[in-house]
Amino acid sequence: MAANKKLLMLPGDGIGPEVMAEVRRIIGWMDKRRHVSFDVAEDIIGGCCIDAHGTPLRDETVADAKAADAVLLGAVGGPKWDNVAFDIRPEAGLLRIRKDLGLFANLRPAIVFDALADASSLKREIVSGLDILIVRELTGGIYFGEPRGVETLPDGTRRGFNTLVYTTPEVERIVRVGFELAQKRSKKLCSIDKANVLESTKMWREEAERIKGDYADVALSHMLVDNAAMQLIRDPKQFDVIVTTNMFGDILSDAASMATGSLGMLPSASLGAPDASGRRNALYEPVHGTAPDIAGQGKANPLAMLLSFAMMLRYSFDMEEDATLVEGAVEAVLDAGLRTGDIMSRGRTLVSTGGMGEAVTAELDRRAA
Repeated sequence: MAANKKLLMLPGDGIGPEVMAEVRRIIGWMDKRRHVSFDVAEDIIGGCCIDAHGTPLRDETVADAKAADAVLLGAVGGPKWDNVAFDIRPEAGLLRIRKDLGLFANLRPAIVFDALADASSLKREIVSGLDILIVRELTGGIYFGEPRGVETLPDGTRRGFNTLVYTTPEVERIVRVGFELAQKRSKKLCSIDKANVLESTKMWREEAERIKGDYADVALSHMLVDNAAMQLIRDPKQFDVIVTTNMFGDILSDAASMATGSLGMLPSASLGAPDASGRRNALYEPVHGTAPDIAGQGKANPLAMLLSFAMMLRYSFDMEEDATLVEGAVEAVLDAGLRTGDIMSRGRTLVSTGGMGEAVTAELDRRAA
């Protein structure tokens, strides 16, 4: 069968190659059992690309990513590259691929599987059933605004500066994504800003209010970012879909992730604007980092990577049934008590990275029988 789903894998650094290997296991299973074939290519990004080519991301890799239907990324960075020049650090490769692919919408779900509710640092009754989707603007704001830099003043002191800037089109397209996703869920959208202090986010709030008339079925609310951080800990289930700026989304999504018990469980999707045919650039990656302290030891949790793959099936290939199948298999394996070290608790069974991938594949077999 000819493959018509072109996928670029970028395993990256640290535990990235280990967790990506478990995606390959699932792809192999789908090829045999679901008769779905992927045209898979692989390249490098991040620290390993610095070592090989002196840059965290090559032009050729960007071109291949643009030609692919979707990109799967492991993780980038690590202490080995802490002292490289700022403009070629591993994270610069990640920022560049997001920018060059026009990936303006970052989707970060924070879901608490019932089997892991006790792993959260919050009480079970606070997090049980939690299902939040944070929509983070990804290519604007303070991470990309100009001017930026560090300068030495005439008196010898140093001055660091970054610029928080948004335009109407940038705000409108991300807020519309938030509204459209809210329409498919509980029809509640909370826009997070700092409108009482920052003019740029006051404008953000005004633009969200202007747009809401196009989505009469969605209830729009606003919240200041400091209050939102508090509310995510106090009562996270009050939220359904959150839309916010690049920096606020970066911080709040990590805060929400801790309610779930482990970064090793959280996937993400970064989407571009659809073209005339409906195709869009897309990149999927787990939220966790490279975890260099356990890299190569078979201790990494691959479930966030597998759940990122499920998001890819849903958003890039419109394969809802298969996405749900993978997510259901992950949940069943957790219900059965299998755990990697990051989510291990008393009375559960410790498994390796590969062991977890094997268990998910076996559950897929059972469900597809």
